[in-house]
Amino acid sequence: MQKRVLLKSLAALTAALSFASAQAQTTPIKFQLDWRFEGPAALFLAPAAKGYFKDAKLDVSIDAGNGSGGTVTRVASGTYDMGFADLAALMEFHANNPDAPNKPVAVMMVYNNTPAAVMALKKSGITRPKDLNGKKLGAPVFDAGRRAFPIFAKANGVGSVAWTAMDPPLRETMLVRGDVDAITGFTFTSLLNLEARGAKASEVVVLPYADFGVKLYGNVIIATPKLIRENPAAVKAFLQAFTKGAKEVIAKPEAAIEYVKQRDGIINTELETRRLKLAIDTVVNSPDARAEGFGQVVPSRLSLMASQVSDAFGTKTRVNPEAVWNGSFLPAKAELNILPAKK
Repeated sequence: MQKRVLLKSLAALTAALSFASAQAQTTPIKFQLDWRFEGPAALFLAPAAKGYFKDAKLDVSIDAGNGSGGTVTRVASGTYDMGFADLAALMEFHANNPDAPNKPVAVMMVYNNTPAAVMALKKSGITRPKDLNGKKLGAPVFDAGRRAFPIFAKANGVGSVAWTAMDPPLRETMLVRGDVDAITGFTFTSLLNLEARGAKASEVVVLPYADFGVKLYGNVIIATPKLIRENPAAVKAFLQAFTKGAKEVIAKPEAAIEYVKQRDGIINTELETRRLKLAIDTVVNSPDARAEGFGQVVPSRLSLMASQVSDAFGTKTRVNPEAVWNGSFLPAKAELNILPAKK
């Protein structure tokens, strides 16, 4: 009897130790999005909800963000281990904080093209970039499109424009009211917001930066140098799990919105499905992305962007493209082959 009790106790102890060991091997990752829980967040929320991160021995917690600049800063501070942010914002942080000890590094390209665009109503008479000369443009001061506008202007011969600053919720409202002639913003954000404020899609002129000579990269997954140094396997595992989930989101965006709704129950499912599809079509599965390969960058294009950001943002030091990008943790090219052919 005593032997049986002892064996049971030993079995229980072994099981407890095995569980503790498994738990100890799980790496916690605090992840910060660039924006709220909207359609595009499904790219990250789906692999989390489906257990892909957990299967990779990662305990990933995902928080909403309030802009790429904030995400870069919070990852740099160590509050978050990884994040999702605009590459231009990351470049600016590097160049303006050359002595910062924990500058985040981009480890995977997700938005191969910047989603930034100029948008106007057709009644304004604006149909091409040169029509913006002398016009009043509106955007929050930290808006990616506004920050990069000098690059767009230079590429398209746009002269002087007058800027009006406002909080993000007022941007599209001010355009519809006629307070400004045009706005800058992400297409999949501002276009749908304009519709929500009564403007028909047929009434809106969209001038995407990517279609007018500005080949800036968009959002990337970033990681802290500390995580890269101390646990490179976790970074690699994260990117593999993310890629697996992203492939499914791209294939079935309607189903993926359910994972966004789980995090924010009051979202408009139809609207956010459209937003996700628009993001996939314009910046994830774009012609440039299919040519370069999902997740990857072309060194010459990265270098050109670094130079353009240095000039347009007036950074303290020049952006070093080699310092902001580390592609050594990417899955194999066969695993990255997740983009469907354009229909």
